[in-house]
Amino acid sequence: MAHIRPFTDEYEEYRRDESRSSGEADTISFPTSEDEVRDVLRELYAAGTPVTVQGARTGLAAGAVPHGGHVLNVSRMTRYLGMRQGEDGTFYLAMEPGVVLSELRKHLAGRNIAHAGWDEASLAALEAFEAAPEQFFPTDPTEASACMGGIVACNASGARSYKYGPVRPHVMGLHVALSDGDLLVLTRGERHAEGRTLRLVTESGRELALDLPTYAMPATKNASGYFVADGMDAIDLFIGACGTLGVITQIEVALMPAPAVVWGVSCFFTTEEASLDFTERVRPALSHAAAIEFFDEGALNILRRQREASTAFSALPQLADDAVVCVYVELDCASEDQATSELYRLGEVLEATGGSESATWVARTEVDRESLIFFRHAVPESVNMLIDERRRTDPTITKLGSDMSVPDEHLHDVFSLYRRTLAEAGLESAAWGHIGNNHIHVNVLPRDAADHRAGGELFAGWAAEVSRMGGAVSAEHGVGKIKAGFLATMYGPEHIAESALLKAELDPKGQLGRGNLFGEDVLEAALAKVAGGADAPAPAAGEKGGE
Repeated sequence: MAHIRPFTDEYEEYRRDESRSSGEADTISFPTSEDEVRDVLRELYAAGTPVTVQGARTGLAAGAVPHGGHVLNVSRMTRYLGMRQGEDGTFYLAMEPGVVLSELRKHLAGRNIAHAGWDEASLAALEAFEAAPEQFFPTDPTEASACMGGIVACNASGARSYKYGPVRPHVMGLHVALSDGDLLVLTRGERHAEGRTLRLVTESGRELALDLPTYAMPATKNASGYFVADGMDAIDLFIGACGTLGVITQIEVALMPAPAVVWGVSCFFTTEEASLDFTERVRPALSHAAAIEFFDEGALNILRRQREASTAFSALPQLADDAVVCVYVELDCASEDQATSELYRLGEVLEATGGSESATWVARTEVDRESLIFFRHAVPESVNMLIDERRRTDPTITKLGSDMSVPDEHLHDVFSLYRRTLAEAGLESAAWGHIGNNHIHVNVLPRDAADHRAGGELFAGWAAEVSRMGGAVSAEHGVGKIKAGFLATMYGPEHIAESALLKAELDPKGQLGRGNLFGEDVLEAALAKVAGGADAPAPAAGEKGGE
């Protein structure tokens, strides 16, 4: 079985993830198979040891930061497990959770998927896959070094979510190891809730009757807490659960034919208001937009400085002096004629909203698109470099990045909220993200500890206002530990208590993902209630999960 090792200084890096938060652990393991994961969980169950699941640790909500106990790192579980082809021709690929997104993309494009040990049916499907038009996996988080297990655990999405949605609809099957090592095998379409009661049967034959929380999820892009709905598919409960309900040990995803033509269009505006008007008008005008992305003046100015200061960024395109905002539109089309038609409609909206075709970049080739992708990814990278430099002076500060979304009718409202409150607080910021989904990452760039405190207070206020607008406090990064307080603001203490009770039904010792989604007070009350029956005290109405 996987060796449980003392958490010595050798494993220092596993205290952290990309949130720049840090935690503590006593032991660590690196299982290489589902059986080894289950063996580790069985060994830790008797003592009730907390277990934090990690993959590549690319998350931004501290979900993979240990909260004491054991770190179970699945990054060495990297095998492809099989393939099948549906009656409609769709290909489905099964894999372990440690498969890295960039590697998956490379193997799909090169049609060179490792298939040792596959059965005859999988090999026949692989042969059909190799003869078919190129297939791809559409989920596109910015960090391509993420593991598939982590992508599923936080219901990640990224730029192309405007067309393809988050990872959720592309996940067709999961194996989930529970805290005691028992296993759930879930296939989309096979088991649904009855209202808000979900009945599951584990591999050992144990029957579970789960009471789902009663909240209504917002009608917007959302990765905030447990997915629940009347009659929901059982698999959806475990997608986006932040490692709190079970350990994902196997994933099956649906692939899609790659678009024949991909064009990228960068539209520049001299005012932010014009860029918002453009976004609202271009969405209904286009039929084949895969992504609609946004970069504000703060982000563009950071790129300008980087281009001048660092040879690593010298390949960035030169920005016009009057470019205040950029909106990037990616078109996924079946033909160049279709792409040309879409581009014409985009141009009409651009002209009507104050943009300029002469100041617009159109990338029709793969080389040109790579340049625009570099432009897009250089923004968060540059901000991280800036914050790391400031941390040398004050190591207590970190980048503060929001992850909130709102319904379409509140796009202008949420931007007004951001701009007004940032100005009142006197904070430096840069904003970018997925404006097609009304989902912008506003990044506060603290210069000192006072700025860091003020930014945290600002985000708490935004969480309340965005929730009142019918939005989500986390649209794609998950809640993890950092946003637990925001989740309580969004759903309210009664619904958070319901969520904690659901966790306690599946994880009766509260071992998995300790610190994620809930504060200790709420979780302990739920565990006591499940252990003691209905007479145990419920969480007080005012209790919330701590950030």
